[in-house]
Amino acid sequence: MAKQSNALRLTAVNRAAIAAGLASGMTLADAHARVPELTTVPSEPRADEELMARLVDGFGRFSPMVARDNPHGLMLDITGCAHLFGGEDGMMAAVRRLAGRARLQVRLAIALTPHSARALVRFGSEGAVSDADIVTTAGRLPVEAFERPASEITALKRAGLKRLADVDARPRAAMAARFGEDFCHVLDRTIGRIDIRITPVRLPAPIVADRRLAEPILHLDPVEGIIADLLADTEQQMEQTAQGGRAFTLTVFRLDGWTRRVTVRTGRAMRQVAPLMRLFHERLQALDTPIDPGFGLDQFRMEVDDLVTLAAQQVRLDEPARRGESLEDLTDRLSTRLGAQAVMRVKSTGSHLPERACVLRPALHPARADEGDDWPELKRDGLERPMTLFNPPQPIEAIALAPDSPPARFVWRRVTRRIIRAEGPERIEGEWWRRPRHRVRDYYRVEDETGHRYWLFRAGHYGEEPAPRWYVHGLFA
Repeated sequence: MAKQSNALRLTAVNRAAIAAGLASGMTLADAHARVPELTTVPSEPRADEELMARLVDGFGRFSPMVARDNPHGLMLDITGCAHLFGGEDGMMAAVRRLAGRARLQVRLAIALTPHSARALVRFGSEGAVSDADIVTTAGRLPVEAFERPASEITALKRAGLKRLADVDARPRAAMAARFGEDFCHVLDRTIGRIDIRITPVRLPAPIVADRRLAEPILHLDPVEGIIADLLADTEQQMEQTAQGGRAFTLTVFRLDGWTRRVTVRTGRAMRQVAPLMRLFHERLQALDTPIDPGFGLDQFRMEVDDLVTLAAQQVRLDEPARRGESLEDLTDRLSTRLGAQAVMRVKSTGSHLPERACVLRPALHPARADEGDDWPELKRDGLERPMTLFNPPQPIEAIALAPDSPPARFVWRRVTRRIIRAEGPERIEGEWWRRPRHRVRDYYRVEDETGHRYWLFRAGHYGEEPAPRWYVHGLFA
């Protein structure tokens, strides 16, 4: 129950309550008047949402295409999946067993279109309806299966139209003129003439491999062997399309509906079983909470995302490529073992300002459209950049012999440094689209009498207000 419209109302009822004449939306006072011994509990919307999220994962074992049918339903696109469970009847039996272990009461229907299945399961009988019989079977449903506004349902009943078949037999033009243009479209969807695909909660991966076990396993020893078999299946699928993946997700399904997802990401696209098995071994060993077999694990799924073209490579003669792959392998293993945030990589960005020219991203982080390639050398447009940057730049006191010349000496951290060599200026304008806009900068690479090298800049021009200021932005090694 929950407070709605300034009154306590029932938000959900079980079968026993329905048999006693109660319904969702009824006030609590009316419900107690009909059933004095009624037991109610407060509604917990957040807990309901968490339960539905778990059910999406748990019932995802039957199909990767799972959509929410609010408030308390799920829709599964089982095209090409029913044979894995011995046909549609076998699949419905498996769904009932899983729901029973989760202590859920369910109604099931299989039909040609999602809207037909929804109408059958809510207003008709359970079971599977063949494609040839869907129009006839759905036509026997009451007009309430439309789930249209109450005023329209009342109008249909007053006109003597009590079933969907009665409505379907009437001229479409007259019905559209009376109830709106979408009325006939909704009717065709409900009786199975028009099919509209569901929108899954999680888009299915382009490469998927499943393993259903004849007998559940109660320990983790065989898991790595099952993972190897799944990876072999995905490798074969990717070889046929000359592709490789950079995200491999293992989903483990338990008998009671519990699921666990373990993802391994790689820096470069791959499909070979051996290196991926090493990464999965590292990932499973590093889990904070190990996989719990519980009453048994009975299904495993491997999904491959982030696919890219993976052409054949010469591995014996191309020695530089092999060295690069070794670095990528090390990055993958360290990221898998220590965590994605433990190994970072420099990514260049679309900005000339040094403090914005690059960012640190996890080495296995998917590339974004606004990020450039890796910045392997500390150069920009052929100009040398320091190894150490200060953010923000540190102010200094500098003396220049001429307005547009490099400083002859400067004071930084209470130490006066005399410049013996200087190179520049390199002018960098402020980004006009940002507020506040940075002043124009003239950068100089300088060396003092002790051999230390600095990256200095003057912000602003002489003769303007406020007066220009000098800063040290970085140190060269």
